[in-house]
Amino acid sequence: MHPWLGAMVLLPLLWCTDRLLPSGMTMHVSSACLMTLMFGWPLAMWSLVPVAFLAGWFGHGQLPPLGEVASHLAWLGLVPGTLGLLIGLAVRRLLPHHIFVFILGRAFMASIAAVVLTGALAWLAGRKPEVFSTLEWMLGYTLVAWGEGFSTGMLIAIFVAFKPEWVLTYSDERYLPRRPNRQDA
Repeated sequence: MHPWLGAMVLLPLLWCTDRLLPSGMTMHVSSACLMTLMFGWPLAMWSLVPVAFLAGWFGHGQLPPLGEVASHLAWLGLVPGTLGLLIGLAVRRLLPHHIFVFILGRAFMASIAAVVLTGALAWLAGRKPEVFSTLEWMLGYTLVAWGEGFSTGMLIAIFVAFKPEWVLTYSDERYLPRRPNRQDA
């Protein structure tokens, strides 16, 4: 419960930093992929609802417009979190079950891919502001994706090493290689 409460305190502060970016860009590290790995998809996505409301309230100083909250929730939470889950499930199914595959594949690379794909989907959905070219938009999402991947991969590596019970999608039985039985002959 403590990691979840910590996320509920820190994420609204992180999400309201979009007011500091020029030209209305709402790109920043969302931690949706990290939340999905730590708490599972259902709890992570439901937890992002109050995060979006609180981030809007911190940014506006009052209750934010519902459309802005829904946009934040969708493009900073639901879409990258869901894509991270789907890519992570593909990694789990297609690659060997090993702790480094979990950390590098599911936490690091899946987070990067999820955020880049979110940027592409946002562009296809017409979410790109007119002041940016498509190249600038995708470059921004690619750079943010690396930040998301590094932070998610680093935190998951630390949690798996020291507090594996904080990561719902990780289990020692699945990702740690078993020792072969030695037969003394």
